[in-house]
Amino acid sequence: MGIFSLLTGIPGQSGFGSASTAEQVTQGIDASNLTAIVTGGASGIGRETARVLALRKAHVVIAARNMDAANEARQLILEENEDARVDVLQLDLCSMKSIKAFVENFNALHLPLNILINNAGIMFCPHQLSEDGIEVQFATNHIGHFLLTNLLLDKMKSTAKETGIEGRIVNLSSIAHLYTYEDGIRFDMINDRDSYSDKKAYGQSKLANILHANELSRWLKAEGANITVNSVHPGLIMTNLMKHSLLLMRILHMFSYLLWKNIPQGAATTCYVALHPSLKGVTGRYFLDCNEMEPSAFAKDEKLAKKLWAFSQKLVDSCTKIEK
Repeated sequence: MGIFSLLTGIPGQSGFGSASTAEQVTQGIDASNLTAIVTGGASGIGRETARVLALRKAHVVIAARNMDAANEARQLILEENEDARVDVLQLDLCSMKSIKAFVENFNALHLPLNILINNAGIMFCPHQLSEDGIEVQFATNHIGHFLLTNLLLDKMKSTAKETGIEGRIVNLSSIAHLYTYEDGIRFDMINDRDSYSDKKAYGQSKLANILHANELSRWLKAEGANITVNSVHPGLIMTNLMKHSLLLMRILHMFSYLLWKNIPQGAATTCYVALHPSLKGVTGRYFLDCNEMEPSAFAKDEKLAKKLWAFSQKLVDSCTKIEK
């Protein structure tokens, strides 16, 4: 899958390619026995992902910071499909307090959990810290999903065990993981303002998404849990994610418009990895245009993944102690 395939939309080994839409890659799949959480499901490719999962009869929980947008997304799904099962719950991934409250509220619904799609994110932000004192792109894109996933793992394990249905976790990364700081992850300088680069900080957080998926995949395989964990690059799509660099992205789009996808195409790889039966048992992989791809050397570094896991857990633990 190279530039030629991206430009032409020619299908890869999976039978799908860059021109495939989320509806096309899930055609004929019955997800009526599945429950899925989609973070950032109120807009952009997250909303399209939630819509298509609901169209395939999954029970979808939209997790979003903006409840007005989340309720609007739910209403649009119901207008298209009155039998859709869609709930909305508030979630701010920049806040550990909010993440814990979300998990409590989800558990109160007494639903199973088969699919977790860690879709939400922010991009190219000016330097700022989260309410927990962590650089905001790293906090939102990685640490928030790291904590959320850990808090939901027991539910996913019990669901997989009780139903015999494979659980799936999908981390939305980006090809931007190739453009990060010199050491990949700046463990000792996560919050450093003077050397901060909004582009490299974003790349760092997207690299962390892949490393997180790979390390969690190894843990779950060793444990024998019936859950797969994969990461995806959705492609270049003009969404609200670009709000901090809208002018730059519009200029870039003008000169490279053939490389960009629309939103239904952008949600395709996520939906493919979350639902397609051909990926049963496939875990710890990186997907682009609905086909497996090789990520960067940093992304395949097991030592770096283990170091990131320990670092992330320490960050979460230290913030939890401050809360208490």
